[in-house]
Amino acid sequence: LCRKYMLYLRQEYNHIMPLSTENKILTKIKKAKRGALFFTSDFTQFGNAKAVSKALQRLVNKREIHRVARGIYAHLRKSEFGGFVYPGADDIAKAIARKDRAKIIPTGSMAMHLLGLSTQVPLKVVYFTDGSPRKINLGKQTILFKKTTPKTLAIRGELSQLAIQALRELGKDYTTDIEKEKIIELLKKEKKTHLVHDMRLAPVWIQEIMRKALDDE
Repeated sequence: LCRKYMLYLRQEYNHIMPLSTENKILTKIKKAKRGALFFTSDFTQFGNAKAVSKALQRLVNKREIHRVARGIYAHLRKSEFGGFVYPGADDIAKAIARKDRAKIIPTGSMAMHLLGLSTQVPLKVVYFTDGSPRKINLGKQTILFKKTTPKTLAIRGELSQLAIQALRELGKDYTTDIEKEKIIELLKKEKKTHLVHDMRLAPVWIQEIMRKALDDE
């Protein structure tokens, strides 16, 4: 009976008293899917920047939410092994791109990793972008956004983007036949119109590899 009465009082208190900035933020975060990423700017309707930052820090201290990187937060999913599932660098990069309404393309070793040409997750992840250049620290790992030309970002196909950047990283004289064959097989899954368009934007030696995906098809 006492427990029910205390619950009643709490409900009445919450009904009478307006929600704090902290509670408003937590309510919004918990309504989203576990693992969704949030930025400090997502909560400006609940208070000024200073109030929001302090509220987020209190929630982190209470372990209600997790700080993924500076200014980036999440209500993480729990792992089957008892810990938490943190978002990967690519998930964070895509979330930043959506927030900034910017285009991004993974480059170098990250492109190779996403294509399955390398099992090693790079410690320094580089993305070309038309947004603001910046560096995000994720513990030992960093994400670097670098400005690039409109031509580089004009590539339409996601697989085409990755293939071109991976091949650039490998180099013309160092790409093995096995790697070429794997990339060709992956490019066969690309939309044909995208592949035809993107091929024209690639270096000649990469065009030859991309053309084989069309010829084989």
